[in-house]
Amino acid sequence: MLILFLIIPLLGAFCCLFFEFKYFKFCKFIALFSIISMIFLSLFFWLKICYFNNTILYHDHWNEEFIFPWIPQLGISFHIAIDKLSLMMITLSIFLGFISILCSFNQKKKNEGLFYLNLLIILFGTIGVFISIDLFLFFCFWEIMLFPMYFLIIFWGNQRYKKKERIYTANQFLIYTQLSSMIMLFSIILLSFIYYNQTNVWTFDYNNLLHCFIPISLEYIIMLGFFIAFAVKLPIVPFHSWLLNAHNHAPIDSSVDLLGMLIKVSAYGLLRFNINLFKNSSYNFSYIAIFLGILTIFYSSWMAFIEKNIKKIIAYSSISHMGFILVAIYCNNIFSYSGSIIQMIFGSITTSALFILFSQLYRITNIKNITEISGLYSCINWIPSFFLFFLFSNLNFPGTINFVGEIILLNGIFINKPYIACILIFSLLFSVIYSLHMMHNIFYGSLKKEYINNNKQINYLEFSIIFILSLLLLFFGFFPNIILHNILFLMS
Repeated sequence: MLILFLIIPLLGAFCCLFFEFKYFKFCKFIALFSIISMIFLSLFFWLKICYFNNTILYHDHWNEEFIFPWIPQLGISFHIAIDKLSLMMITLSIFLGFISILCSFNQKKKNEGLFYLNLLIILFGTIGVFISIDLFLFFCFWEIMLFPMYFLIIFWGNQRYKKKERIYTANQFLIYTQLSSMIMLFSIILLSFIYYNQTNVWTFDYNNLLHCFIPISLEYIIMLGFFIAFAVKLPIVPFHSWLLNAHNHAPIDSSVDLLGMLIKVSAYGLLRFNINLFKNSSYNFSYIAIFLGILTIFYSSWMAFIEKNIKKIIAYSSISHMGFILVAIYCNNIFSYSGSIIQMIFGSITTSALFILFSQLYRITNIKNITEISGLYSCINWIPSFFLFFLFSNLNFPGTINFVGEIILLNGIFINKPYIACILIFSLLFSVIYSLHMMHNIFYGSLKKEYINNNKQINYLEFSIIFILSLLLLFFGFFPNIILHNILFLMS
């Protein structure tokens, strides 16, 4: 059953490619059917893991496992498995993929089959990363999920930019990610080679490499290789510039994918691999990682305040949140880990909602600059109220699940490093300032009627998406134990 997480999106992608040449109108429905099938599959695994007591734990940890020899001479196998952490990330990716497809449903696109093929391949690669136990297989899926985004930016990116500009942005994205990926590949091979020297057996299997003794000097080198790859894609300052340009040039459905799927993969990688495989070096490196996280928080908050492009402001806000997550991960306790997971999941939903709302504003005004629009509160239905709600959610306002995640995260940081927690609490003031600054500039003040297209308002599909996202944040905010119990149990 576990292999279906990979078969369904891959089969859907090939069907989209096949129907592109003759029945391209069916491609969106094929993609939607694939996503809905995966939603039911993830629900099946949640029921199996949480409510059936006869679930077997493989290797004392995994709830479901599938292994098939791939290149046995090098100890490479097609080894996939899930636990609650990976299943949470898979469910998030599927949900964001579902939103991405719905957002593109009413938009006319050239080569629709190829567009949905790329979306499904991104989902295929992302899920592959979350369930890969063999590190070579992990690297393969890590690479697979990058190239579709490259093509999405070039061929289906923001058409208001020239193709030459979109190609430049896509190349920048590819260069950043590929260079960091090569560093990680070197670290993976070196780790496997060390295990081979000790046991005379080649393996890339995570379960075996956990028990590998690594000299501390080599452990630092390998750990840094993994960390750089994850830091570039997280991204943290100073590796963040590719994300801003990619967001600015990508279509809105790609922005949801880019933020919700690709970025969270890096945070997952830090939790799964860096903290577990390289415990000694990660502990010693924690102060540097925390410094980079704090730098990311304050730099991104300041840039969000002075930035005029709405889409870039939202992107900077997301980068700032990833700084919080980086600090929490390297505080090394159950509460900081749990808070970071909640922020990863529901921060993605909040930011995705803000990107969707921005797309509606852009469709109405054709403007991204906050200084060129104002007074929209009086002439647009629903969007201002939803925008305000998700901005408050982004600020971790009480009543939303984001608030619960922030309290747990800061509590975990305070336990180990109270002075760091005090600095981070102070940084929240900057988030309030740039969020209210953006809200005031867009929705209040005198109305510039020449920018308003009265024929374009939020439609029922877009309203339904935003409404469901807001209900999710409120529901889990009032009943956090539904998800908190599983996360705390997993982290313990």
